[in-house]
This record gives sequence, C-alpha cells and structure tokens, in this order.
Amino acid sequence: MLGNAPVIPDYGGACIANVVPALLEPDVPAPSWMPEAALDASQVVLLVLDGLGWMQLRDRLKVAPTLAAMDGQAIDSVCPTTTATALTSITTGLAPGDHGVVGYRIATGVGVLNVLRWSVDGHDARSSEPPEKLQPVEAFVSQRPLIVTRAEFAESGFTRAHLDGVRFRGYRVTSTLVTEVADALRRHEPFVYAYYDGLDKVGHEYGLAEHFDAELAFVDRMVGDLLGVLPPGAVLLVTADHGQVEVGERLVPLHAEVQALCSLQSGEARFRWLHARPGRASDLLATATARYSDTGWVVGVDQVIDEGWFGPSVTDAARARLGDVALVARDDVAYVDPADTGPYNLIGRHGSMTEAEVRVPLLVGSR
Repeated sequence: MLGNAPVIPDYGGACIANVVPALLEPDVPAPSWMPEAALDASQVVLLVLDGLGWMQLRDRLKVAPTLAAMDGQAIDSVCPTTTATALTSITTGLAPGDHGVVGYRIATGVGVLNVLRWSVDGHDARSSEPPEKLQPVEAFVSQRPLIVTRAEFAESGFTRAHLDGVRFRGYRVTSTLVTEVADALRRHEPFVYAYYDGLDKVGHEYGLAEHFDAELAFVDRMVGDLLGVLPPGAVLLVTADHGQVEVGERLVPLHAEVQALCSLQSGEARFRWLHARPGRASDLLATATARYSDTGWVVGVDQVIDEGWFGPSVTDAARARLGDVALVARDDVAYVDPADTGPYNLIGRHGSMTEAEVRVPLLVGSR
C-alpha cells in the first residue's frame, strides 16, 4: 500500500528476505525480480549498504554515477525497517515473524533487549539471553559462506544471532573491505557477503544533506573499486536494509495519559511498541489513537499480525516479543522514549513503513 497507508512488504516476492534463498537454494525457482546476471554468475558478492533507500539513491544519481549505471530495481525491506530485523531477514531468508528478531529493542523475559548492543539496561545480555537461542535459524541456508564485515562485530551478540556459523573475515578500515573481497574471489569463493554501515551512521548524525551526499559519493567509489576486482563471470549485487527520513527536532513525547496505561515501551522512535498494563490494552489503543493519529498509524497488535506486517506467519516466540499497540510514524517525526537514548540526537531515522524507509535498491554490476 502506498500514499497515506503503510507499505506492507511483499514477503512473497521482491523482498530482501528472498534474496539469499534465490541465490543459494537450488530448488527455489528463479524470481523475475532478481537480475538475471546474478543468477547466471559463477561468483556473487552480495554487498549490503546499511541505510541506502531507493528514494535516497534515486534523488542523488549524479552523486553516485557507478550505482546509477548498474542494472536493477527497487525491492522491499521488512517490518520494522530497522537494521537488526532487516539484516536477520537477509541472512536467514525469513520474514521477521519467523526469525523473531522483531525490532531494534525487543521485550524478552529478561527485559527490553537492545539487539545491536545485545544489552538490557546497559548490561551485557549474552549470558542471560543467549543469541543463538533467541534466533536459532542458521544463516545462509547452512552454507557457511565467507562474511566480510567490521572486525569489531566478531564477538557481538547480534553477530551470533544473525551470522552464527559463518566464516568471518573482519576489516578494521574501510579500504580493506575491498581487499578482503578480492582475496576471497581469488580463492574462488562462490558467494561472499559484505556489509558496510557508513551511510546509516552519517544519516543518523547529520541527516540527509551534504554529509550524506559526501558519504554516498565515497560509497559509490567503493562500489567502483569492488567492481574493479571482480574476475570474469563474477558479479556484484548491491542491496540495503532500509531507507531513511530526516526527522531533526520533530520529536513527539509520549503523553501522560498514554504513559499511565503503559507498562513499558520497546521498538524505536519510528516504530514504537506500547505494552499495556494488565487489562488496559483496549484503553491504550483508544487513547494512543486519539493522541497520535494525526502524525502516525496507531495499530493494535492483532491487526498488525492479521495484515501480515511481519510476514504471513508469526511464531509464538515472535508474538511474545511484540507490544499491544504499534505507534508507527507516518510523518517525519520520532516518538520519544527516555529509555531509548544514544550519544547524540538522531537527525535521520528509520523504522517505519513509509515508502522512503521500505523501498531499497537491488542492483547488479560486473567488471
């Protein structure tokens, strides 16, 4: 759905959750939306650029001439449009309702888990909430490919949750991402997964203006370098986990009437889960609707599940991690939770189901 309605991902079609199965599962029919060059290649490098939405790229084609010249189209991210959920869908080939990493901050038996830091109340939760138990599905259809990502992620809880069992190759400075990929290709690796998070970081801290353009220009040069190390028969396939919008100072606090009905909040500023006090779910939905329907979609959890926001099925484990009311930003605003803070105020944000956040590129190129 487009326009004034949330964009529900096409989990049965052109969606990031279906990219890896299309490439690695021999019994999966070749989808029409997957570039034919990727299906016919002898080697594939799948590069995930964190934070590069289709609309942000489309508006900056002159900034990124290499990406602009590649073949491809827009596909869908998942719900919510947040890194933890989307990367897990890419690597497992599953919708969020199946893999269970249903947000950036999710309610678990030990509290609200920050998935990227794998912490609860600022404390390491790798022992109290084992990553492999929270998300037990093996990545990359159990093929153990080579992964090229930041070296500091090697032992993180989130890495264990969405990349357990892979062969990890860490880079410490960005230039060596290309070096590591080139080495893997020389050793005839048939599939290499690479991840870069610079655009997301810049968008968060500086918004979508000149800093973002400068980072995109750098990324475009990096993509050109990766194309330059491809041997004959190999391709580079580029996608992303989500897009972004610029929120700036448009921050919406949770009203006292709503707070009084909540036991806790999870999710993030553009996809906030409100967890009701016992017996107050209906009151919470009505009160939140009255307060926030002018800036967002206020949706009960049953409607979210019935409409397939998290995929065609939702496991019992995933359902238990959802709140009672989803407060989902329609406008360029952020719903503030004092417990969800960081080292600086975020200017660019994501998480909601707008077209700018859901649509991401799927592009292919060769040398």
